[in-house]
Amino acid sequence: MDKMSYNAGVAKGQTQEKASTMMDKAGNVAQSAKESIQNAGQVDNSQKMSYHAGEAKGQTQASTMMDKAGNAAQSAKESMQNAGQAIQNTAAGAADAVKNATGMNK
Repeated sequence: MDKMSYNAGVAKGQTQEKASTMMDKAGNVAQSAKESIQNAGQVDNSQKMSYHAGEAKGQTQASTMMDKAGNAAQSAKESMQNAGQAIQNTAAGAADAVKNATGMNK
């Protein structure tokens, strides 16, 4: 069971790392866009508002992706724990069957 918990932790860590990488890339794109706008000279208010709206949307999407990644990792962990419990129950049942068959369970 410890191995399964370890694997679930590894999966969660990998998922978080991928989400973090995606957020970094999104941040780099946003920063590049911001610099491009600043370098273009004067920008009117509607363009600034549009830029900020896009930036907010990107941050919301990144946050949503992190939530989904965390939920997927939690689900994987729970699935692995349930599978481990089922295997333990099956093994215990098999051990009892052997004990009963050999008369050792008296």
